[in-house]
Amino acid sequence: MTKIKFCGLTRVCDIENANELRPEYVGFVFAQKSKRFICTKGAAELKSLLNPDIKAVGVFVNEEPEKIAALLSRGIIDIAQLHGNESEEYITRLRTLTGKPIIKAFRIDKAADIMRAENSTADYILLDSGSGGTGEAFDWHLIKNIKRPYFLAGGLSPDNAGKAVALLNPYAVDVSSGIETDGYKDKVKMTAFTAAVRNINNI
Repeated sequence: MTKIKFCGLTRVCDIENANELRPEYVGFVFAQKSKRFICTKGAAELKSLLNPDIKAVGVFVNEEPEKIAALLSRGIIDIAQLHGNESEEYITRLRTLTGKPIIKAFRIDKAADIMRAENSTADYILLDSGSGGTGEAFDWHLIKNIKRPYFLAGGLSPDNAGKAVALLNPYAVDVSSGIETDGYKDKVKMTAFTAAVRNINNI
């Protein structure tokens, strides 16, 4: 059954909506250049309100491993998502600091990108288009034969989430801009996205 991740939550109402809709994951973006950036204090406040059955993922871009490990050890996040140019050596270093799960994001443009993703030592891989948060999908046919479970991101919305799950059966679908209106999470779209995914799961 495909899991759901709402990424880029920044407000108390976002958490309240997540608690009601029960995605398996939510994401807090710690990359300062992102319009969805949240500071440590803000993330801690939101995490304290989050249903404990929902895992909080911290999204980072080339961050110092020590900072990521500190957020994990404090319980502000449960999982680290690496969305920059982090190498295998970086992942190894982070593992010396924490035993918590690691997601590594990969930009998918061509077949060779699939091989890089499949060979990653991260606990999970995330397949995205561009640099992430672009709201654009990549060619899903490139990943139809991928051999390991993955988070599918990039251009997902209530309109195509069901199709993506039916076609690819990913481990999880990751959505951010596709559930926003005017740059903020929209409960109507969050609800529609959840229904689209779970309706396919229940067929």
